[in-house]
Amino acid sequence: MNSITLLLTSIGLSMDACAVSISNGMCFENINGKRIFLSSGAFGLFQALMPILGYMAGSSFSDAIGFLDHWIALILLGCIGGKMIVDAVRELKYPEACLTGEKKLTFRVLIMQAIATSIDALAVGIGFAVIKVDIIKASLSIGIITFINSIIGLKLGKNFGQMFKQKAEILGGTILVFIGVKIFIEHITA
Repeated sequence: MNSITLLLTSIGLSMDACAVSISNGMCFENINGKRIFLSSGAFGLFQALMPILGYMAGSSFSDAIGFLDHWIALILLGCIGGKMIVDAVRELKYPEACLTGEKKLTFRVLIMQAIATSIDALAVGIGFAVIKVDIIKASLSIGIITFINSIIGLKLGKNFGQMFKQKAEILGGTILVFIGVKIFIEHITA
């Protein structure tokens, strides 16, 4: 996987965390400098760890299904990206305000959000094992990009609210679908 593809994958995977960060910035009153750093760190850490876990799981069977690697990448990234796009479009049609009655972002809520937004990174890690990606480089890229995009999301949410949330998810989903198609085309034309 070249650097541009890895960067685009990292941006695509970070968009769920960015969208949740925008919502957190809108909905919780205790979003300050310390909370922004802690929240962004949690999102970045989970997004970096999940591909490693997926890679470890995928490595155990990647040799047996290596001939299907391009199909697996297309299906995983297509499904993840497609779901992000559908969810974001659905929210555009039926916008939701803050989904919680809580006024403060708690550690428990933050950890649940970080896990929930990183599940797609686990699936991508399985795909990375199949196509033999350098998992340390990929995980660091995903974690750092997620950290940065989460900071941006929290600040945008705090300042501009609902305006950006769905657009971030649509962009992220589109990028992941594009990368899945790119990997597929590269492998069938090679």
